[in-house]
Amino acid sequence: MAINPRIFREYDIRGLVGEDLTLGNVRTLGLAYGTFLKRNGVTSAVVGRDCRLSSFAYSQAMADALLETGLDVTDIGMVTTPVMYFARIHYGIEGGVMVTGSHNPPEFNGFKLAYGPDTLYGEGIQNIRRIAEAGDFEWGNGKIEKKDVVPAYVDDMAARVSLGPRRVRVVVDAGNGAAGPVARKVLERIGADFVPMYFEPDGTFPNHHPDPTQKANLVSLAAKIKETCADIGIAFDGDADRIGVVDKEGNPVWGDRLQVVYWREILGKHPGALALIEVKCSQSLVDAVLAMGGKPEFTRTGHSLIKARMKETGALFTGEMSGHMFFRDEHYGYDDALYAAARLLRILTNSDDDLEAMLRDIPTYHGTAEIRVHCPDEVKFEIVRDFTERFKKTNEVITVDGARVLFSHGWGLLRASNTQPALVLRAESRSAEGLVEIKEAIEGALGGFSAVAKIEWD
Repeated sequence: MAINPRIFREYDIRGLVGEDLTLGNVRTLGLAYGTFLKRNGVTSAVVGRDCRLSSFAYSQAMADALLETGLDVTDIGMVTTPVMYFARIHYGIEGGVMVTGSHNPPEFNGFKLAYGPDTLYGEGIQNIRRIAEAGDFEWGNGKIEKKDVVPAYVDDMAARVSLGPRRVRVVVDAGNGAAGPVARKVLERIGADFVPMYFEPDGTFPNHHPDPTQKANLVSLAAKIKETCADIGIAFDGDADRIGVVDKEGNPVWGDRLQVVYWREILGKHPGALALIEVKCSQSLVDAVLAMGGKPEFTRTGHSLIKARMKETGALFTGEMSGHMFFRDEHYGYDDALYAAARLLRILTNSDDDLEAMLRDIPTYHGTAEIRVHCPDEVKFEIVRDFTERFKKTNEVITVDGARVLFSHGWGLLRASNTQPALVLRAESRSAEGLVEIKEAIEGALGGFSAVAKIEWD
């Protein structure tokens, strides 16, 4: 069955429900993934799903296809993506599929595929595409078993995180995603003082979309913080691998500033540790890590790419602007927003300072949000290469992921999105005038490309 090749993205498989993803296509994907696993000596896989309206049917089609290839399947039902990661470790199963649209709009869904200790990305995802297109599948008769892994996950979380004596009230917004039921059990077990919001899973997302990187999705959380006199707000995306944080004044604390809080604890215990820093993050994070004695190193964007780099370098922690947080010092190294939330509460309940005080000495530079500009997949990487070569003639350029162009007073970033037909831009400067200058330099360098849509910085 023909499958749109563009659904095979850098970190996962993702497409429009009913168009790119039909039950027939999902079966083909399952046969291809099961064949890949069998040919690599894997005999079983965990299957989990989020609460999107199409996820149940897709998870059943995926499980049936894996059974057809001869794999044994452990169906763990509706869970968060981190619970699926945990289940593989807990049961000692190398294969794993999470059916999830994550933070994407409701009309999308997708699949995160695991192999060995990690998720597939890059060439691994393309291998699945090639097998699907060839239609050369393995066949067999697997067995299926349904298991509830959440109690073991809650036990594991409680064994890792103990809250301190200070009372901290937190409003938790699950966004009607998959996180609600699991979050309630974890937070109750560790003794958190929490106010739940939108904990009921609902694939129509009736209150707001579960994407905490968008300010509009944090408005109700900010209001509830003030209404309940809470100290902090925490939000999760649809599959709970991204955390969003709002302070008691209703201000979002984006992923790069949030990392400073975690680094203070980690570098206090591990002086001089390597600090991987995603290329989109603020210079203030780099400066804070240096001031604490850490060793910053820029790294690529993307949860699979970051986990691979952490494994290569032995890094203890890193995070993304988007709210993915990866802990290896006391955790498994995968991105789990519930663990990141519990870890933040542990820090706050063991300190006399509130979150605002912890961040007060971190400078706030003039910067843009992460901007996405439409650009066709077939030309976006070529445009980034041209942009890079142009600025290399006059500026220092960090090329670990796209081009982070350094100016005397700031930096500007251009990279190709790994998940959308888009270019990703961000700029930052120590002055408002400098930010205007950097934005104009970026616009000038991209002005000759007709394939690039108009840049809307706000």
